Amino acid sequence: MAAQHFSPALPAPEAPRPHRTAKSGYGKQAVPGQGPSRPADFASLPERERYIAGYVDRLAEGAAMDIKSLAKDLPLYGQMAIGSALRALAVAGHLRRVRRRVDGEGTCRWVTYTYWSRTAHDNEWWTAALSGTAATPAPEPVAAPSPPAPARPEGPSPAYRALAGLGRRDPRLTLSAADCAALEPLAAAWFARGAGAEHLTSALTAGLPEPVTHPLGLVRRRLTDKMPPHVPDAPRAANGLRVECVECGRPGPTAALRDGLCRPCRGSHAQSSAPDRAHDIATHVAGLRGLMRTP
Repeated sequence: MAAQHFSPALPAPEAPRPHRTAKSGYGKQAVPGQGPSRPADFASLPERERYIAGYVDRLAEGAAMDIKSLAKDLPLYGQMAIGSALRALAVAGHLRRVRRRVDGEGTCRWVTYTYWSRTAHDNEWWTAALSGTAATPAPEPVAAPSPPAPARPEGPSPAYRALAGLGRRDPRLTLSAADCAALEPLAAAWFARGAGAEHLTSALTAGLPEPVTHPLGLVRRRLTDKMPPHVPDAPRAANGLRVECVECGRPGPTAALRDGLCRPCRGSHAQSSAPDRAHDIATHVAGLRGLMRTP
């Protein structure tokens, strides 16, 4: 039987210097907390994906890694092969493509970044990382800070100042310092519910009875009876981040794009992978038969 010589996998090329900088998006963003590069990185990937992953890993931060740019830098593979490899790397857990809103000078635009991780991670890790809840490496210990300077005494609170100013709006509601201190928690509750000093003052001084014999009791009663309702917090604004399908570019929430793919693309990927495996098996069997016929 003739001896067969199998060539090792192609080494990943060095990243070009200077690298292509992404202008309209797709710039590389390495996830934080990665360890140093090792020869065994990407060893479990197929040859094409390992070759492209090694190249992408060497790219500098912000470098262009869209399909067209990578195809120009890697002449061994065309755009279709690069796109398939990036999809496979997303499924393997090495990258996610994200649209982030950038506001400035009265304008708003969406910029696409490709987050890259040398270590493969599952969908749960990526969801936490992109939402800002992933665990980060513990910071290095630092020297104990010097004792803080003595705090300066704070001035009166807005609630206290509003109560103290009632007498200037209407002398019948002149309060002593002790009265203001006693009523301060009630007035502070108004401020906590979104009321301002003018709102509070108007509510306390409007329609006063004649005569006002006990300002402290009257103000306490009005602070209690006219307490504004608690306004629920407004829905938290979106953080300006949307995950983008690696295959078709469709944006969506992080949890919906498992493996970096939207649902339709995941379905097509699952359907196309079976014929590919069957073709690989047939090719392998044909090669073995050819070896057996070799004298």
